[in-house]
Amino acid sequence: MPGLPAEKPRRWRSGARLEPAGSAKACGVLGPSLRQFRPWRSSGWRACPSAWAISELSLSSHLQLTLYQYKTCPFCSKVRAFLDFHSLPYQVVEVNPVRRAEIKFSSYRKVPILVAQEGDSLQQLNDSSVIISALKTYLVSGQPLEEVITYYPPMKAMNDQGKEVTEFCNKYWLMLDEKEAQRMYGGKEARTEEMKWRQWADDWLVHLISPNVYRTPAEALASFDYIVREGKFGAVEATMAKYVGAAAMYLISKRLKSRHRLQDDVRADLYEAANKWVTAVGKDRPFMGGQKPNLADLAVYGVLRVMEGLEAFDDLMRHSRIQPWYLRMERAIEEAPSVRFVPPSC
Repeated sequence: MPGLPAEKPRRWRSGARLEPAGSAKACGVLGPSLRQFRPWRSSGWRACPSAWAISELSLSSHLQLTLYQYKTCPFCSKVRAFLDFHSLPYQVVEVNPVRRAEIKFSSYRKVPILVAQEGDSLQQLNDSSVIISALKTYLVSGQPLEEVITYYPPMKAMNDQGKEVTEFCNKYWLMLDEKEAQRMYGGKEARTEEMKWRQWADDWLVHLISPNVYRTPAEALASFDYIVREGKFGAVEATMAKYVGAAAMYLISKRLKSRHRLQDDVRADLYEAANKWVTAVGKDRPFMGGQKPNLADLAVYGVLRVMEGLEAFDDLMRHSRIQPWYLRMERAIEEAPSVRFVPPSC
């Protein structure tokens, strides 16, 4: 989409409810997402679309969405999980991670980028959590997307390494009025809980992926074998990526292990995080969102999904308590109602 102008700074909206910005997350090629790995079967849980969900489906039909992504990126996987669960149709443009020519129209050079057309309005949304919050706000409130994205203004900041980065204000907030918030959450505690765990997925869980999928040379090579098959590489780039990339990421994963102060056995951190999440969900509800996934459920699922088919994912399912929740999430997304289907009753 070469004709799309680079993103302009967003203006603040008077009266919007604002929170301090969280850290912006760069998205690299962190791990593969293999869909053929299915050693378990789901339980009998099934969701029934509500009138509210049906109204969201109606709104979703007004959008034309294009997602610029790396398929193997956990931040991109988060966005796909959200879009799929909410039955939002979208086109995917796989970005070459070396040249990134597909996003030359954008001054923002990270993925995911979502381009949304609503009538004659064409909008660019950056950052996975901003994309999810803005789209959910749009679906719940019915406000024009052009207005919604002004609630999430970008800001320049310096990270811990002294590098200038783009951060986004309010990225975990849905900009709803009191009635909309009450309808969606039922209370402030549920809203706070969702925001807390969405941020946890970005600030902690995602940093466990690379050290685990690139833990050994063999695991690193297995990861890049998938990356070059599913990614957008030229013939020479594919060969270089598979062998040179695997070696590089094996070494980089050791630095990430030190930076994030992980245990010597990085699997232990992964299992601990998974069990912490399961404990937070609890035994009395299938999802953190109750009878259906909320944005925190979708974020955690999206991050973990990129490990499917790898040794790290197999180990996670065997040695943590996350498998039943993960399978419920998988089925909830697979059974999301179609945009074209509006059931008369349940």
